[in-house]
Amino acid sequence: MRVLIVDDEIKTAAFLSKGLNEEGFSTTVANNGEEGLSLASQHDFDLVVLDVMMPGMDGWDVLKRLRTLKETPVLFVTARDRIEDRVKGLDLGADDYLVKPFAISELVARARSIIRRGKAQIVETLTIADLEVDPLKRRVVRGGERILLTAKEYALLLFFLRRQGEVLSRSLIAQQVWDMHYDTGTNVVDVAVRRLRAKIDDNFEHKLIHGVRGVGYLMSDKIIRAHDNPEQLARHD
Repeated sequence: MRVLIVDDEIKTAAFLSKGLNEEGFSTTVANNGEEGLSLASQHDFDLVVLDVMMPGMDGWDVLKRLRTLKETPVLFVTARDRIEDRVKGLDLGADDYLVKPFAISELVARARSIIRRGKAQIVETLTIADLEVDPLKRRVVRGGERILLTAKEYALLLFFLRRQGEVLSRSLIAQQVWDMHYDTGTNVVDVAVRRLRAKIDDNFEHKLIHGVRGVGYLMSDKIIRAHDNPEQLARHD
């Protein structure tokens, strides 16, 4: 398993590298954001362990630019422990966020989990109409146009694709994608679906993600009319 460590603190990078190497990982170290982005872009790593606070190009910028090129899994490691920073990192497309200080055993466990999760998703290309998703490269294309998604948008799209043709309740979506119980007082699912539809459907005449009033959502390449009865469709709560 090949891991790229990007951290401007030389001692920290060496410590992380040593700890991962002792657990069977093969590591490469970059001590600034520019070098890290270059290495991540030119080579195939199973994981990038990325510091946030670096002079010049920081971790946020590295991830933003990397996500325009490829979907290599990224684990942020940083002393910034504010909830806003964690949310920002995940929204930018990071797969996990680990706050310093931490035990090397936790880093190893999270690294293995991310890589294992990524390999479990290696399947044939998922398609519906002119939308194609390559789970291996985490690449989303519709009508020949590349579409960039955040980690949560991508997880939501995969869930819809794997359950296409089924009416999915908000509670099921919240449970499967967010691993949480759905609170009817929150609109987290609706907001996430709206953002996904803006990228997947808004610029295309043929819509794929449909809202089913009073129930939830449905992914289908069929034209869904407002008067269609959702009970006639495959419903899953």
